[in-house]
Amino acid sequence: MEQLRASRIVPVVRVATADEALELAGRCVRARLKTIEFTATTAGWAEAVRAARAEWPELVVGAGTLRSRQDAQCAVEAGAQFLVSPLPAPAVRSVAEWHGLGFIEGGFTPAELAAATALGPAKLFPAHVGGPAYLRSLLAVLPGAAIMPTGGVRLDDAAQWLAAGAVAVGLGSDLTADGDLTERVQRVERALSAVGDA
Repeated sequence: MEQLRASRIVPVVRVATADEALELAGRCVRARLKTIEFTATTAGWAEAVRAARAEWPELVVGAGTLRSRQDAQCAVEAGAQFLVSPLPAPAVRSVAEWHGLGFIEGGFTPAELAAATALGPAKLFPAHVGGPAYLRSLLAVLPGAAIMPTGGVRLDDAAQWLAAGAVAVGLGSDLTADGDLTERVQRVERALSAVGDA
């Protein structure tokens, strides 16, 4: 939880290959980002987790888009320091708890997020559907809940999400889409500055 609050911006790396994931991770490290999530939809994602842990010991590395016990166990064996699901996933939670790892459980409805935040931080997904106003409404009935919006969150909107009460924001395709990675890392830096001024 404290790592999430300190990070504020968590790159969600969903690319084609482990090599691409690691290239992006290196640029994120150089942009002074402290936490990263590799998704299980990337080919070779477990190897990317393992390699990132070895290459950047200062980086907190998580594995996301985990839906099964098998995926969760694979993430643990690769060295993931926290696990993330896009939806309610009791099997993933069970593995995380067994190994003493943090788990960010996904949900969208008030009931799903209430259940998830009763046990720890939650991932609001897909966040762009409701926007920051939806998060404010959720937090009105779930005061103090630790919620990280992910899915369609834009770099330029990170400060708005944090102002709405997000514990952190997960940045996916807006950061990792085709194009100039260097420019996107610079956008991350600008977003960090905007959040600091918010």
